[in-house]
Amino acid sequence: MKYLKTALLVWALSVGTAFAGPQGFALHDTPQPVINVRYETEDGSRGDMEDFRGKVILVNVWATWCVPCREEMPTLDALQAELGGDRFEVVALSIDRAGSPVVRRFYDEIGVNNLKMYVDKTMLSMTALRTVGLPTTILIDAQGRELGRLVGPAEWDDPEMVSFLRGFIE
Repeated sequence: MKYLKTALLVWALSVGTAFAGPQGFALHDTPQPVINVRYETEDGSRGDMEDFRGKVILVNVWATWCVPCREEMPTLDALQAELGGDRFEVVALSIDRAGSPVVRRFYDEIGVNNLKMYVDKTMLSMTALRTVGLPTTILIDAQGRELGRLVGPAEWDDPEMVSFLRGFIE
């Protein structure tokens, strides 16, 4: 745990975090570049972050074996139900090596109905997105730049968080 806290501090200082939003969401002084991460969808087709250009996205890097990830998933599903559309999407990016079948089982088990399935079996997205722990959630603007992030679980459907995120969409 001490290593994780140190890594988070080093990361925050390296990207110039200027503002803390709800639940410790860290916003940057200036938008940061994002490496184009690739994924597979449930039907096996491939895509990348460029597919979301023109839309604000909240990328949640998670795994079915991560207990805090599992606990926050219903709140991400509720956030997608409330704010999702042409201008915003919650991108739940699983790093499960077993791929879509294990993610589908989990979605069915807990009743995820609003999130699409995105999977990176290679786990390369963790390095590309500079994740230091799971879950990590990154807010990316319509131009594909990182605005900020939150490391650790959150209540994504909390009214203060919804209002905070709505401000970036409108």
